[in-house]
Amino acid sequence: MSNTLARFIDHTLLKPEATLEDLLRLCDEAKTHHFYSVCIHPHWIADAKKALHGTSVKVATVIGFPHGATLSQVKVFETTAAIAAGAEEIDMVINLGAAEERHWNFIEHEIHSVVSAAHDRPVKVILETCLHSPEVIRELCLRAIKAGAQFVKTSTGYHEGGATEEAVRIMREAVGPSFGVKASGGIRTRAIAEKMLAAGANRLGCSSSLSVLQSITSPVERSNY
Repeated sequence: MSNTLARFIDHTLLKPEATLEDLLRLCDEAKTHHFYSVCIHPHWIADAKKALHGTSVKVATVIGFPHGATLSQVKVFETTAAIAAGAEEIDMVINLGAAEERHWNFIEHEIHSVVSAAHDRPVKVILETCLHSPEVIRELCLRAIKAGAQFVKTSTGYHEGGATEEAVRIMREAVGPSFGVKASGGIRTRAIAEKMLAAGANRLGCSSSLSVLQSITSPVERSNY
C-alpha cells in the first residue's frame, strides 16, 4: 500500500446515520494508513480530535452540507462552532441556486464570510461541478480565489455526478498551479485516484479509502473510467 497516495486523502465519513463506533473505526484507519485527514460531520469533531490526539491526521468538517442552500449567517455560525470544537479544515458547499442564477457577488461574499470565520484554517469550496458548465466552473473558481479560500472541490457525493478528470482539469487551469484542488465523489480505486491526481488534484476525498490503497491499477479499471 502506498503511504504517498494516502497523504493525499481526506478519509471521509459523511453518512448521516454514522455512529460513534463508525467514527472511531474511521480514525483508527486514518492513523494506521497515515491519511491526511478525516472529513466528518461537525457533530463528531470533538470525538475525532480525541481519537486522533498525538497523530498528524487532521480533522476536517463540512459546512452547509450537502445542499448549500442554508442562510449565509448559518454557514458562518457553523464554521465558528466547528473551529471552536477543533476543526482544522472547512469544506463548505456554495449556494447552488445562486450559481445557477450567476449571482457571483453573493457567492464570493458568502465564501469570504466563511473564510473569515475559519480564522486562517483552510477552506475548501465545494462547487458540485456536475451541475455546471465549464464556464460556470471557471467563474466559481475565480470567485473562490478572490474570497480568500484555499481549495476548490468538485463534489459533495450527494448528486449523481462525482469527480471527473475533465472537471479537475478545468479547475486546475482556472486556479493555477499553487491553489488547492480537491477531487471528491466516486473515487473508489487506485486507478481513478491516480487519474484525478494526474488531472491536477492535490487532495482526494474518499469514503472508500482502503479500497483505493489496496486496489491495483489494471487495464480493466482504466477502461471503466
